[in-house]
Amino acid sequence: MLRLLKQYFPIRNIIFFLFEGCIIFGSVLLASALVTFSPSYWFDFLLALRILLVTLICQICLYYNDLYDFEVSSSMGEMIIRLLQALGITSIALAVIYFIFPLTIIDQRVFILSILFLIVFIIGWRLIYLQILNKGLFNEHIIILGSSNLAFKIIEKINKTLDCGYTVSMLIPDSPPETFPKAVPENIKTGQGTENLCHTAVATGINKIVVALKEKRGAFPTKELLQCRTDGIEIIEGSSFYEMLTGKVLVKMINPSWLIFSDGFKKSRWKAAFKRLEDIVLSFVMLVLLSPLFLITAILIKIDSSGPVFFSQDRVGLDKEEYMMHKFRSMVQDAEKTTGPVWAQTDDDRITRVGRVIRKFRIDELPQLWNVFTGKMSMVGPRPERRHFTEDLEKKIPFYAQRFNVKPGITGWAQVCFDYGATLDDAVEKLNYELFYIKNMSLAMDMVIILRTVKTVLFGRGAR
Repeated sequence: MLRLLKQYFPIRNIIFFLFEGCIIFGSVLLASALVTFSPSYWFDFLLALRILLVTLICQICLYYNDLYDFEVSSSMGEMIIRLLQALGITSIALAVIYFIFPLTIIDQRVFILSILFLIVFIIGWRLIYLQILNKGLFNEHIIILGSSNLAFKIIEKINKTLDCGYTVSMLIPDSPPETFPKAVPENIKTGQGTENLCHTAVATGINKIVVALKEKRGAFPTKELLQCRTDGIEIIEGSSFYEMLTGKVLVKMINPSWLIFSDGFKKSRWKAAFKRLEDIVLSFVMLVLLSPLFLITAILIKIDSSGPVFFSQDRVGLDKEEYMMHKFRSMVQDAEKTTGPVWAQTDDDRITRVGRVIRKFRIDELPQLWNVFTGKMSMVGPRPERRHFTEDLEKKIPFYAQRFNVKPGITGWAQVCFDYGATLDDAVEKLNYELFYIKNMSLAMDMVIILRTVKTVLFGRGAR
C-alpha cells in the first residue's frame, strides 16, 4: 500500500494508472510511426512533448468521466460509453489548446489513428484489469479480530470496493454468532479463539491483523498479539484501518483516547500562513475572473423573482464565532417565514427557476469568495452551519464541536465525498469526513479537494 495525502492506495492501482498513461503515450507514438514511416520520431523531443500533452489531457478526461472509479465503470457497456465521452472531450480540449498554441499540434492523421488505437488498447487493458480485480489477484489478505459493528463495517466496505486491495480471509469473533450485528459473508472463514492466532496467520501467509474487538477491557489478547507483532505481522487498530481504507472516521465508533493518541491535528504558523495565502490568492483571482458571471447571475435573479440579489445569513465559524455568510438568492424572498429554519429538501418548492440552475452548478456559493478574501472563511474546510442547527447537533453527535477548530470552507472533503445532507444521519456522515479532513489537513489535500470540486460542479452532482 502507498500512502498519499494521508490515505492508502494499493500499489496495483498506482501501477494501473501509470501503465494506462504508457498505453496512451504508446498509442500516439505508434500512430506517428505508421503515418510518418520514418525512424526520426524516436529522436524528436518536440514530438515527445506533444504526445505527453495528449496523454495528460486524455488521463484528466478519463478521471473526470469516472473511469478511475471502478464502482461506477465496472461494466463493459458503462466503460465504453464513458471512454467515448472522455475521448470526445479530449478532442475538444486539444482543439482549443492547438488553436491557442499551434506549436503543440500533431498531424491530423496521427490523431485519428491514435483515437482508434486508444479505443482498442484501453478497452482491452481495462478488461484484463477488471478480471484481476474480480478475482482478487494481488490483494493483501487480512484477519479481522473481533465481531463489533466496526469489524462488520470494515468487511462491508472491503466487499463493496472492487479495487480496495484487500481480501478478508478470516474473522475471529469475540462474541457468540447470535450477537453478530450482521451475518458473516460466505467467502470469509470464521475462526475460533485467539490461542493459535500467530500460527494461523503465518500458516496462511497473512501479514496484517485488524483489531476491532467489541470489548477490550479484560479480554484483550495481549500475549497473542505481542507474539504476532514480534513475528513481523502488522497489527493495526480497527478505527485507524477504517480511516485509511475510506478517507473518513466513524465518530460514533471511536473514543476520545483514539483521537488523542492518533496521528494528525498538526498545526503550525507556517501551515496557517500558507493556507491564508492560498485563500487570498485564489479568492481574489476568482472574484476578478468570475465578475462577468456575477453580473449575469444578478440580472437573471432580478428578472426571475422579486427580492434582493444576495442572501446573507448568520453562520458559525472558527471558535464558534458568528459571521454573515453571503450567497446569491436561490429561494423566494422570506422562504423561512412560515417554516422557520429548515434544511433544503429535494425538489424544494421554495427554490426559484434560476435558483435551481445556480444551485445545481454551485453558482449560488460564489459570493462566499468575499468571505474567504476577508478571512471569515477558507476555500477548503467544513461547511458552515447556522447556530440554530449547530447547538442541537453538538448535543446529539459526538465530537461535533471539533469542526469549529478550523475555518469553515466554500468546499470541503465532505462535499466532494458525500452528497448534500438534510437529516441527522447525514450530518453524522458529513462529520465523519470533516473530522478526517481536520485531522489530516494539508495544502496538498486542499488542492485535491479543489480539483474534485471542479468535477462535482461540472457535472452538477449533489445539489438541492
